[in-house]
Amino acid sequence: MGIIIIAIIALLLSFYLLNEVTDRFFVPSLDKISHKWKLSDDAAGATLMAAGSSAPELFIAIIALMMGGDNFEIGVGTIVGSALFNLLVIIGAVGLVRSSKIAWQPMLRDILFYILSIGLLYWAYSSGHISMFHVGIFVGVYLIYVVAVIYWRRILPHDEDEMVEEEEEEDPSWKKYFRLLDYLLEKIFAKDKYYGINFFVSIILIALLSWVLVESAVVISDSLGIPKYIVALTILAFGTSVPDMMSSIIVAKQGRGGMAISNALGSNIFDILIGLGLPWLILTFMKDTGITVDTENISHHILVLLGSVVGMLILFLISRWKINRFIGFLMIAAYLSYLVYVIFSIS
Repeated sequence: MGIIIIAIIALLLSFYLLNEVTDRFFVPSLDKISHKWKLSDDAAGATLMAAGSSAPELFIAIIALMMGGDNFEIGVGTIVGSALFNLLVIIGAVGLVRSSKIAWQPMLRDILFYILSIGLLYWAYSSGHISMFHVGIFVGVYLIYVVAVIYWRRILPHDEDEMVEEEEEEDPSWKKYFRLLDYLLEKIFAKDKYYGINFFVSIILIALLSWVLVESAVVISDSLGIPKYIVALTILAFGTSVPDMMSSIIVAKQGRGGMAISNALGSNIFDILIGLGLPWLILTFMKDTGITVDTENISHHILVLLGSVVGMLILFLISRWKINRFIGFLMIAAYLSYLVYVIFSIS
């Protein structure tokens, strides 16, 4: 029992630190790098900023793959579970917070690329063997997506959500219990002008915290007899996605629901094509024979994800690209139903 408690505490602390490092240091350093390189907002959003928001899932996938064995499923499970959470809970929460009209042009682009990404994931995973060919397709499709993001406004002109200056919010009361950790983080990182140093320090800490998360998940899985992919689909996915949900709710309250939804979909596309593509690329280089995967556990969850995004597209077409409380409620209810399904699948 003691080791489970230690693993849970390590899990919670890692979630907190991962969010703080990513939000306060990694993403700001990427933002400064994008300005240094003079990237357009669209290009930066589809590449560097997507990498920033998806860093936890990416590093968890890399660490899990490097550990080998059935830990492989932790990486894939976290990304599939996070994708479901982003799609159903985050977008659902946006609808519950405030009804809004969505610019259909960028939304249609992201949904179509997302459906393609999920289809590629199912194709690769159901083959039972990941090869360099699969990896090349994943990375190639993502590069096409980046080009599409940059030039989409020329193809289908549309108005962007108006940028609103975010108000400085007071830290929630519970954060006072983490003041020591926050103080230590401030001491570890350099001043903002040394963003290059902060970038590399962030990567090291994110990798270390991701390793702690994977190890904690393995301990919980082994101690409670729960399959590793179930822990990844639920606990790890929830922990890595909640910060994104909170920021999306803030954006939605400002009347930029379309931006919040687009960010969630763009993050999911990055998670699948690069969050899995990059670790698979590393592993296929290390193993000339490719990667053998167990198709039984994850494949039907990928189909659930595909069904969810197709269902969301149908809802948006019916509502004429409006997100409201009814759609938000349906999406939250769909995720809760999925959790019930996962729980019953264990027993």
